[in-house]
Amino acid sequence: MSNHNSLPPRNSVTATPPANTNGSQSKSGLVPTNNVTTSEGVTVRARIDPTLTVADVVKQLCVNLKIKGTPSDYALRDENNELVTNDNLRKKIKAKLDLKLVNAPGKEGREIADKLRERDEKTLKWTLHTLQKYIRENEFAQEFINYEGFAQLVDIIFTAQGNNTLAYALASMQNLMEFDYGWASLDDAFILRVVQILSSPQFIINVYRPATAILKKLVEADPASAPGPQVGSSKGGPAVVPGSVYRYGFSIVFEQMRKVPSLLETVVSRLGSADTGMAQYSMMLINSLLSHASDQRWEEFIAETERLQVRRAVVRLMSQHTVEGLTSCILDFQANMLRVTYRKKSTPIDLEAQPSHVADLNYIWDRSKLIEEVDENGQQLKWRKLGFDTEDIELEFNDVGVLGLECLKRFVERDPDFSKVVLEQLSRPAERRCPIAKASSEVVELLSEYWAIFAPGYSTSTTFQPFFLDFYKVHALATNFFLRMWSESGAASGDFVRVAALVRSQVKVALRSENSRAWHEVEHDLLECEYRAVRDRQMKELELEDDLLSKVPVRNLRAKIYKESYEFVRQQRIQCMLQGSWFVIALPSDSPMLRDSRRPSKPWRFMRLDNGLRYLHYVDSAMKFPVRSGLEDLPERIELAAIVEIATGTCYLPPNVVHHSDLPPTGPTTLSPLSFSLLTPHDEGGTKSLADQIAPDQSRWADWTDGLNMLRRDGGHVASKETAGFVQALTEIGLKIKLLDLSGEMVEIPSGLTAGPPPPNLDFFFSELI
Repeated sequence: MSNHNSLPPRNSVTATPPANTNGSQSKSGLVPTNNVTTSEGVTVRARIDPTLTVADVVKQLCVNLKIKGTPSDYALRDENNELVTNDNLRKKIKAKLDLKLVNAPGKEGREIADKLRERDEKTLKWTLHTLQKYIRENEFAQEFINYEGFAQLVDIIFTAQGNNTLAYALASMQNLMEFDYGWASLDDAFILRVVQILSSPQFIINVYRPATAILKKLVEADPASAPGPQVGSSKGGPAVVPGSVYRYGFSIVFEQMRKVPSLLETVVSRLGSADTGMAQYSMMLINSLLSHASDQRWEEFIAETERLQVRRAVVRLMSQHTVEGLTSCILDFQANMLRVTYRKKSTPIDLEAQPSHVADLNYIWDRSKLIEEVDENGQQLKWRKLGFDTEDIELEFNDVGVLGLECLKRFVERDPDFSKVVLEQLSRPAERRCPIAKASSEVVELLSEYWAIFAPGYSTSTTFQPFFLDFYKVHALATNFFLRMWSESGAASGDFVRVAALVRSQVKVALRSENSRAWHEVEHDLLECEYRAVRDRQMKELELEDDLLSKVPVRNLRAKIYKESYEFVRQQRIQCMLQGSWFVIALPSDSPMLRDSRRPSKPWRFMRLDNGLRYLHYVDSAMKFPVRSGLEDLPERIELAAIVEIATGTCYLPPNVVHHSDLPPTGPTTLSPLSFSLLTPHDEGGTKSLADQIAPDQSRWADWTDGLNMLRRDGGHVASKETAGFVQALTEIGLKIKLLDLSGEMVEIPSGLTAGPPPPNLDFFFSELI
């Protein structure tokens, strides 16, 4: 002990009973003091040398306060129960936070494991409530697992009767699974138990939220997600490393989901939950399932989501959501559905291996009520009656794949008079007939071009696209519009490209401002517009654009360049994050500092992505300083896997901090458009922020918000119009450069390429070009 007002010796901790407990400075004003409370409820004022390690501080406190036991059995926590570490000790001393001398995490882990083993009903709920908070700490988790606490936790999840007991147990498991160790022993029985909990109506939302998060984590824990180089491989993908938690994945989880058929339907129904956190967790699970679906179960799972009308449920969310947290999930879903649509379009029809393809074609033919015949050459006359060019049905769907077949089937389903439409075309002279099936495939191509379904990569849409999620419905409307334009324009067989151009022009008009237009306006533009008005507008458009760009080979070239442009921008964003950048530490809307006019002590934050693309390393500072390459200057870090959303425009600029920006200045009551928050799931549902910051300019903001989104395995959408604009601009520039090579040589680009007949024998070779 020392005199209350004297300075402590160098490298020491002194403690005295407090005159008051407000944590004020000593009269000398040189050494900050902190109130420290022991487990017995005794509070003293301690002056702690911030250069000491936490272990030394605890040791000296135990000596000064005559605490019995080994100092290594004790630790410090702040008033919010956060563990004091060597990294944050200085910050907590300077802030004069009240501290508590408590059991060390390791000791606490052993004691809680013992309490779980006893299964005392009176204390079990409180023990689990404590467990869910502490289990995020590495030292605690290791001791808890070593003392067989994990096995006890799993057993409680199987046997718990009360809602709260089960909720705390599941939340503890969810938090433990943030580590990449300790839960590799979870088996199929446990996964099935979680599936059963999720599908049961008897529990409360506090049970469903962590259960959903656990299932999501298991879906994402496949061998391909394991950090570091992959060890070995097999036909099914990377080999599972013994003892690794990355041994689950979509196939293992989906196998258990199939045992409870109502699960997916229940998860979809919760998208409409009044509890935003529940809707968000359900949306994230669906996104993870979509982005990790295995090739073996892909078609089965996608068919199930279509049956349950997941798209329609998400469209309803678009109009009902009021919380920023759902925006990112919806954009993630759009990006996933773009990948699904692209995969369908690039999957060829296979009549031998896929009975479903045969069934769809039979359905279309039966609804046409036509009779198969033989033409004048003795050849089969069947599919040509519906508007295909040949009888080779697999070749006819070559460009639009399974997507084209599904769209044609949906078109037939929606029109009860489909057979009359077909007969009406067949009653015309052959050259005047509109090829219905060919028109359907052309509309698929037009819509794919409009929504940039060029690649299996990420979507560049920054806004909601409810019409895209209603792809089949838009296709049916546009195909009917094609048929009407054909009739009203008196088109003949040689006018197919001209009518297609009309449809492309009207589709752009009907689908404009997609995130704000009502569906009835789209229907009006495609059902009630007159041919003359469409033609006049299209002629004006042709004066401003090159008809060359609408040709099929050019559209295919654009798709190739688009993929290259996106990957280029993605790598540029990642490189910017690897270099690092300074930000202003932002204030969230609930921060008490908004009512304080004082300048924060550390307003600056430098962030840098590590080379492994797994962590964001950062340091908070009172002023900017030259940061060395590497991570030595950046003591704190955030794991990217813990980030479920990058929320934008959610924070305020702190008072009295000069922020040089290319945007108009914002006041203390105005949200900064350059702010962004890294959000993670919260114990009580919803999300909480791991870090809030404000970028120095618009470009840096786009680099980081889009770069972080592009790195997320369960997402991939673009948040800024700047990034989307870069991708589009690079695509257009690259396309025009390529076309200059052709137009400069006056090369004629055909509207389509037709393969000639195959060689009659194998007596040929390809000559070398000289």
